[in-house]
Amino acid sequence: MRTGDEGSRVTFHFCPHCGATVYYEPEGLEEFLAIPVGAFAEPSFPAPSVSVYEERMHGWVVPPEDAEHIG
Repeated sequence: MRTGDEGSRVTFHFCPHCGATVYYEPEGLEEFLAIPVGAFAEPSFPAPSVSVYEERMHGWVVPPEDAEHIG
């Protein structure tokens, strides 16, 4: 479990073989599971429509121009 900048907590679930994040559960949103887009190796997977925490992204990350940009 990790605590975010604003105090909300998230429980992460990892692959027992490689350690990659498979999904996570945001506290207070029990009806949702979040799955990192990087968990998919499908080239036709749709591009993200929202980009958050851009001030923390790696320099090589290029969010889609038409995405909603938050932070």
